[in-house]
Amino acid sequence: QVQLAESGGGSVQAGGSLRLSCEASGPMSGSNCMGWFRQAQGMEREAVATIYRDDSRYTSYRNSVKGRFTISRDNAKKTLYLQINNLEPEDTAVYFCAAPATLYPCQIMGVRDVGSFAYKGQGTQVTVSS
Repeated sequence: QVQLAESGGGSVQAGGSLRLSCEASGPMSGSNCMGWFRQAQGMEREAVATIYRDDSRYTSYRNSVKGRFTISRDNAKKTLYLQINNLEPEDTAVYFCAAPATLYPCQIMGVRDVGSFAYKGQGTQVTVSS
């Protein structure tokens, strides 16, 4: 059973930075893609970013975070990261990491389905004040 555990959230002022981490445990051989989505209170999930396991050059981002967010992964440590710079109040949400249960071509599909991936963590809260 795959388990994902996020950490690194917090409360920051606009313009600040955070680095979120997601540690994975269990059999990850079927998850060739990992990603982040977020959910603000009372809002729908928003896909944020994905990264392809076999070639970290293949990353995808939602338009509103391009240039500010950077997704990366350390396969040896089974850890996914999300570096968030120049935070904006609109980034306030619970951030979740996610992985599919089967092979998923995120190098082609981008961020579209990350909120529907089978495995999800418990989330980490990011709060940005103006």
